Amino acid sequence: MWTYKLVVASLFGLLEKLSVEEYSLKRHRNISVNHTSLILIIIFSLLLSTSLMAQNEQTEPVSSDLSPLKPPSDIKVKDTPNDDGGSITVKWTEPIAPEGVIIGGYRVLRSLSVEGQPGQFSQVGEATAGASEFQDGRVEDKNDYFYRVAVVYNATGIDGLTVEALAESGPSAPVKSSAQWFHLQRINVFVGVIILCGFILYYIGQAKAGKKLFIRKIAGLDAVDEAVGRATEMGKKIYFIPGTQDMDNVQTIAGVTILGRVAEVAATYDTWLEVPVSRSLVLVTAKEIVKEAYSKVGRPDAFQEDQVHYLTDDQFGYAAGIDGMVVREKPATIFFMGAFYAESLILAETGNSIGAIQIAGTAMPSQLPFFVAACDYTLIGEELFAASAYLAKEPKLLGSLKGQDMGKAVILIALIIGTILETFNIWQFSTLFKVIGD
Repeated sequence: MWTYKLVVASLFGLLEKLSVEEYSLKRHRNISVNHTSLILIIIFSLLLSTSLMAQNEQTEPVSSDLSPLKPPSDIKVKDTPNDDGGSITVKWTEPIAPEGVIIGGYRVLRSLSVEGQPGQFSQVGEATAGASEFQDGRVEDKNDYFYRVAVVYNATGIDGLTVEALAESGPSAPVKSSAQWFHLQRINVFVGVIILCGFILYYIGQAKAGKKLFIRKIAGLDAVDEAVGRATEMGKKIYFIPGTQDMDNVQTIAGVTILGRVAEVAATYDTWLEVPVSRSLVLVTAKEIVKEAYSKVGRPDAFQEDQVHYLTDDQFGYAAGIDGMVVREKPATIFFMGAFYAESLILAETGNSIGAIQIAGTAMPSQLPFFVAACDYTLIGEELFAASAYLAKEPKLLGSLKGQDMGKAVILIALIIGTILETFNIWQFSTLFKVIGD
């Protein structure tokens, strides 16, 4: 635009000069001047000014307005709820980008509190464009922190390259993280636990009061008397294998509990019971249980220390040792109660080959098919744990078992009702089992 003004001013100056010269020549020398040259000069000047204006419009770049870059506002910081501490949540309000500028993301900066004031800030994380929240999970509960949020603006420069600019907010209020006692979004789980515990306590009270509780029969446990009786008739031994794991395994605990009942029946029938074990703690525990069972039926003198003996800790060495004993002595009855792994099929097939009655029980899903195929009776999964209550008839165990069964019944009824309601789109029953707030 300034070029155009300069050309026009020069043009008017030239015209004025030519007019003065023309007048002087006419007056003093009486010479006529050719007006054609004047017209050509005017046309040339106009074309030159037009060309310069077009060139100026093409080369002048269009720049973005980067002057009013606003930082994120309304910075709020708080301890992340429903966690075990070590986390702070930062929230902010997204600014409005100027025309021709886009928001490329956010950078979150953190500072330790120094005598109640912010210290040096350093970047702890980034958030994408459009986000308004960031969780900082690398803090210590004992410290106070300050936060800043910087927005990254991107614009296209004169040469086509992207120009990046930051607008940083002021420091937030001080904040400290802490752990919570309760996860408030899991209230539905807490209610379910209360209901289950209520059932258990109620039925324990009923059992202590002498009320007979109905417990579903377990075929494998009902066959214990039959299996021991057969060994008595044949005059052969009974083997009880409590698994290959130590006493810290709940399946081993359930197995030695069943051992107590088997030992009582064996002592009553005066049948030899042999318990080879693979762990030292299982050896001590099993020996005490068998000894107590013999005393309980009034035959403490019939118990012998070598009835419960140690073989080896090695998995397949233990299996090989038992297989050798089974092949040589051919017991009439074999019990497999506890945790078993790859040795399960080796043991069960060997016992099946000599025609022994075999009763197995384990909670290892991968080993259950082998026991089902090779044994006469198999306690599947939770039946192994229910066996202790089923055999002992102790009020606390019976009440716990009955209460858990009632809990399972409630869940089964809920599944049926929920399936009907969801199938016919009456109500989303599944929302009762989701995390509250999700």
